[in-house]
Amino acid sequence: MTVAGDGPADRGWAIATRAVRAGGEPDPGTGAIAPPVVTSSIYDLDRPAAQAYGRDGNPTWTRLETALCDLEGGAEAVLFGSGIAAISAVLASVPPGGVVVAPIDAYLGTRERLAELEAAGRIRVRLVQSGATETVVRACDGAGLVLLETLTNPLVRVPDLPSIAAAARAAGARLVVDNTFATPIGCQPLRLGADVVVHSASKYIGGHSDAILGVAVTASAEEAGGLRRHRHDHGAIPGQLEAWLALRGLRTLAVRVPRQMASATWLAARLAEDPRVTRVHHPSLATHPDHERARRLLATGLGAVVSIELTGTAEDAEAVCAATDLWTHATSLGGVESTLERRARWPGDAHLPPTLLRLSVGIEDKADLLRDLGRAIARGGPRRPCA
Repeated sequence: MTVAGDGPADRGWAIATRAVRAGGEPDPGTGAIAPPVVTSSIYDLDRPAAQAYGRDGNPTWTRLETALCDLEGGAEAVLFGSGIAAISAVLASVPPGGVVVAPIDAYLGTRERLAELEAAGRIRVRLVQSGATETVVRACDGAGLVLLETLTNPLVRVPDLPSIAAAARAAGARLVVDNTFATPIGCQPLRLGADVVVHSASKYIGGHSDAILGVAVTASAEEAGGLRRHRHDHGAIPGQLEAWLALRGLRTLAVRVPRQMASATWLAARLAEDPRVTRVHHPSLATHPDHERARRLLATGLGAVVSIELTGTAEDAEAVCAATDLWTHATSLGGVESTLERRARWPGDAHLPPTLLRLSVGIEDKADLLRDLGRAIARGGPRRPCA
């Protein structure tokens, strides 16, 4: 059970302190400061408060759930084997035939899961541009669940969470927010009216590209109970080592993420001046359609993902990805290392601009990152015909 209570948040500690200390009490058996990885799948049922079986829970899970619950300001947190497992568990709670509102440019895995459920006749889906507040508010009418992203993937649009939360509540719909890109450092959607916050903890929470994990943090214990039953019944459980790795990564969240976000803001401004870049998507830029809203809602960080559109063709953009020395050509994001990829290479993202590259900014020196990307664009970009 991971219930908010007498924890770091209740002591008035700042989020940087809480990221280090929440769920980090010394091991009661040995006094070890570094938490142990509890690998047991069974428990002694004669022990007080013993769990029946490893699919029900694990002390290593509990530490991470406690920490994430604290950082997001929730009632309880439930770990899952992946971010999409957490989202699938939330979607499973929608009644048959219920309406789900979701961003048209959401994470590909989310859109694929929604399409699969809709094709099976399980739910009905309304896709909206999440930055268009009036459109989203209208779509809430008759909906059972509204699923948003604090910063959409990969166009980094920013929804008006307080207004949409109010509209969803008035319509009797639950609001679920994927806070992966913003992290609790940038935003805590539960405080803005969301009912559930989900994360792909594989990204910034873990921060080191070495674990697949997801989490749902709920505003109510009742909601968490349903998600925990789903996890148990469907076997969507996390690994013990993955939970331990994410807990260790979480300790540096407040050091890593602000640096990544600051570097992303700096890079976005410089890339916007490059004539070989036709468009830059990052809410720090005044040209971004949600710039003012982002400054208001994400005052402590505007995200560490920058998407750029290049001159030339899709092949030229792929050549840029292959020509970098410092940026790693890889999917996913949120690690300490900087990565890039052309998103339209995936069939589900083929609607995106063909030369759009999603950049996940790591913790390397920002000037090195800019020089390396500039050289790659020069080497791999469009070739001029011979005179």
